[in-house]
Amino acid sequence: MAAGAKVDPMHQFTIEPMFGTDHWSIAGHNIAFTNSALWMVIAAVALYAFMLGGMKRELVPGRWQMAVESFTGFIDNMLAANVGKEGRKYLPYVFSLFMFILFANILGLMPLGLVGVHPFTFTSHFTVTGILAILSFSIVLVVGFWKHGFHFFSLFVPHGTPLLMLPLIFLIELVSFMVRPFSLGLRLFVAMMAGHVLLEVLSSFVIGGTNAGLGFGVLVGIPSFVLMVAICALEILVAGIQAYVFALLTSLYINDAEHLH
Repeated sequence: MAAGAKVDPMHQFTIEPMFGTDHWSIAGHNIAFTNSALWMVIAAVALYAFMLGGMKRELVPGRWQMAVESFTGFIDNMLAANVGKEGRKYLPYVFSLFMFILFANILGLMPLGLVGVHPFTFTSHFTVTGILAILSFSIVLVVGFWKHGFHFFSLFVPHGTPLLMLPLIFLIELVSFMVRPFSLGLRLFVAMMAGHVLLEVLSSFVIGGTNAGLGFGVLVGIPSFVLMVAICALEILVAGIQAYVFALLTSLYINDAEHLH
C-alpha cells in the first residue's frame, strides 16, 4: 500500500497536451494546446474578470473597486518612484505583468485538487518566465535606442571610468546587461518551482507516515502536515513577493533606458 502511494515531486511540472496533438504544427513543431496554455488562459480570464468587476467608477467605491484601485495605485507609485514622471506611460504594461504573474502564482496554490481539478503553475517553467523577461528586456532595448540612439551604449560606461579601463569596464557592463533577462526569468521560475517541490515532498511524508501505521502517522505524518500548512502560507507570501520583484526590476530596467543611469 505504501509503495503504491509514492509521490513524484516533479510530475506536477509535466506539460501534457490537451488537444490538437496530431494536427497542429508549424514548420514541423507541434503546437498542441497544453495544460500550461490552459492555465494561462484561466489566469488571463480571471484577471479580466477581476478588473472588469472593479472598474465601475462609482463615486463611493465598493471593496472590489477599492482592491483594483489599490493595485493600480501601488504599481503607479512604484513606477513614479523608480522611473519618475515618464513611468506613467508604462503603467499598463507593468501593471498587467504584475497582475498576470500574481494571478498565475496564486491559482497554482489553490487547493482545487479537493474537487478533482489539478492546477498547473506555469510560472514554474523557465520557458514562460523567460519569455516574460525577454518581453520586458525588449521594451528596454526599444525605448533605449529609440530615445537615445547609439548614445544608449553610454549606459555601459560609468562616469569617471579611466580611459585605460574603458574596454574592460564596457565589456563587463555589457555582459551584466545581457544577463538581465536570464536572471529575471530564473528568479521567478526557481522560487515557484522550489516551493511546489517542497510541498509535494512533504505530502509524500504525510501519505507515507499514514500508511506506515499509527505510530509513524503521529511522529511523521502530523508534523509534516503542520509544516505543509505553514509552507502554504509562506508560498502565498512568496507568490506576491515574486510578482512584485519581477515588476520592480522591470521598472528599474526601464529607468535605465529612460535616463541612462
